Amino acid sequence: QASRLVELPYSSFDDDDEDDNMAEQDPGVWYLQPPKLSPFSHCVRYLTFFWNLLFLLLGLLTLAVGVWGLLAKSPLPGGVPLSSDPMLLFVLAGLGASTVSLAGCLGAFRANPCLLRFFLGAVLAFGGLEVLGGLLLLLARRRLRDALQDLLLLCLLRYQDDPDLQFLVDEVQRSLQCCGLESYRDWESNPYFNCSAPGVQACGVPASCCQDPLENGSVPNIQCGFGVLGLGAAAAGAMVHTGGCGAALGAWLRGQAGAIATGAAVLLLLEAVGALMALRVLRDI
Repeated sequence: QASRLVELPYSSFDDDDEDDNMAEQDPGVWYLQPPKLSPFSHCVRYLTFFWNLLFLLLGLLTLAVGVWGLLAKSPLPGGVPLSSDPMLLFVLAGLGASTVSLAGCLGAFRANPCLLRFFLGAVLAFGGLEVLGGLLLLLARRRLRDALQDLLLLCLLRYQDDPDLQFLVDEVQRSLQCCGLESYRDWESNPYFNCSAPGVQACGVPASCCQDPLENGSVPNIQCGFGVLGLGAAAAGAMVHTGGCGAALGAWLRGQAGAIATGAAVLLLLEAVGALMALRVLRDI
């Protein structure tokens, strides 16, 4: 009985010793280790990081341009509200691109599934909006043309009130060799160029309407369009471009349709490549 009493007591340490021995023999049974990533997976992860880093820098550059444009005009001239300032588009585009790209960078660098899922969702949302916008443009081309004409007319009315709009109108008129919306007479609706205005620009048009703004010189003559609205059609046609920018802009857009479609396709392709790389990293995680 004494020998049986020595052998019968049970101790939990015996099982612990046996578990330790089994773990030493086959540690994979008790401790699950993540599979080692292949060299291709490491390459995709690094490529995803640098891919998003590039777009992060582009987004920050766009954001900086927008903020600089807003601060350079502060306070906005003529009481122009901030919500209607064109530079706000650069701020919003740069902020959105940099935020999404930063999530992709950190998600790939830290192997964070939440950030990668956010990045994928944002890219898919942007891609869907771009495709939807393209379809709406194809279905509503006439309304788009009317909207562009309304925008150009608004730019003519606020030509002297906003430096960005002034730059935009001058570039359009200079590059397309046009003046006004339908004709050079549209500048009569501007309070600064109207013939009843008190300033020196009264009854005139901007220098970007002139056929030869340099006038055989090296510096543009900003007074080359003064008094044009008071002349006859023949005399005015010898000094400025009399055709409107509405028709010229429509013809230019139709000629650039292929380039615009190619640019949109390239943008969607870049977004698709970034999404596929993020999916591969997320699957490896």
